[in-house]
Amino acid sequence: MKLIEGLKKIKELQQKASDLRDLVKNNCARSSLETDKYPEQKKKVSGWIQSHSDILKEILRLRIAIQRTNIETSVDIEIGGKTVTKSIAEWIHRRRDLAGEELSMWNVLTDRNIKEGPVTGPSGDVINMTIVRFYDPSERDTHRELYQSEPIIVDSKLEVTNAVTDLLE
Repeated sequence: MKLIEGLKKIKELQQKASDLRDLVKNNCARSSLETDKYPEQKKKVSGWIQSHSDILKEILRLRIAIQRTNIETSVDIEIGGKTVTKSIAEWIHRRRDLAGEELSMWNVLTDRNIKEGPVTGPSGDVINMTIVRFYDPSERDTHRELYQSEPIIVDSKLEVTNAVTDLLE
């Protein structure tokens, strides 16, 4: 089974589990004035409960297989002209929030709205004020572009990876 098939199977099983819960909820009891909806309804409800439990076990098995696959499978992605190798799990975390955190850091490197030009100093003299930066603006711009594009690059590579990678059972 491919990774993407496992992910889709989990969604399908979750829907089946939800359907079983609805069946149990709607058929677990009746008033004495009603008739059973199913022959041997008590056995039917017990069977649905067991099926639900079995489905949850399968979801767990698939999730663990997906986690194992994500941790043990390395993927090369070209980012900023360099090939970077990380596990699928690492790329997922980069995609989920860490690339955004990197971008946030580079976004705070600003001129802080300091305006260059002539200003009146404390003694009344006109002084030419300039900005003293403790960072390289071109390096900042390069990193901002890199971290803005990283999630899209990772998404497209992992989409292909998920389609071709076998689940590790």
